[in-house]
Amino acid sequence: MLRLLNLELQKLLLNRTSKILIFVSFILPFTVLVLSSIKINFFGFFTLELGELGIFNFPIIWHITTFFASYFKFFFAIVVVSMIGNEYSNKTIKQNLIDGVSKKEFILSKFYTIVFFSLLATILIAVASFFIGLYYSSYTEVNIIFRETSFLLAYFVKLVGFFSLCLFFGMLLRRSAFALAFLFVLYIVEWLIFWGAYESFGDTETAFKVKRFLPLESMYKLIDQPFQRIMITKFPEKTDLIYDYAVHWYEIAIVLGWTALFIFLSFRLLKKRDL
Repeated sequence: MLRLLNLELQKLLLNRTSKILIFVSFILPFTVLVLSSIKINFFGFFTLELGELGIFNFPIIWHITTFFASYFKFFFAIVVVSMIGNEYSNKTIKQNLIDGVSKKEFILSKFYTIVFFSLLATILIAVASFFIGLYYSSYTEVNIIFRETSFLLAYFVKLVGFFSLCLFFGMLLRRSAFALAFLFVLYIVEWLIFWGAYESFGDTETAFKVKRFLPLESMYKLIDQPFQRIMITKFPEKTDLIYDYAVHWYEIAIVLGWTALFIFLSFRLLKKRDL
């Protein structure tokens, strides 16, 4: 595993564009650190400091930081599809196979890289969230601090699943731009399936249940939006805002299932393809 991971990391770090995209994909999520210290002066009447609103309290901070950080995954998605596009355009995929790397090892090297960067991103977000929370949170009890760290697991699984989807599209289309465009196509297809389910069952809730089994939607649902939750903390009497924002095991299982399928299909494509 380490040999394959080291091989892939060398390729990425020797590529200037990949290094820049990796740097950006890791730095941008830390804009939450900047947001936590922002003070907005409203014409001298009062000053609003986001950190003082309670949104960086434990345990809600795990929910907020992972939700917003997950939107920056598209930068590393470009790296993932570029990994495949460059292999085909530079003919290095054929050279790797000549040098003794099997097709299975080739796919695994990409997957190990995805897992490595997803894990690294998760650790960095965890450390940042922990220290922001320690600074702003009024709760210091250990059981409260670590109560909802399941969002970190959801964040990790979400990244691995999304990048595995990008890997599959990269293998399928062999062109970075086409692979990224197919993400938008898949997004449209999922909404078409939603409307098909709505027409069939005549019920919006059932249609959404069907959609939640689809790749992009299942990844999104791992970490639900935190806006209603923030409102609930400020206006607890608003019972109509209550919703289920927890991370559920079956949601993780669905995404892991898609991840396994994408890796398997990537391997099958490479195995059957004439290089």
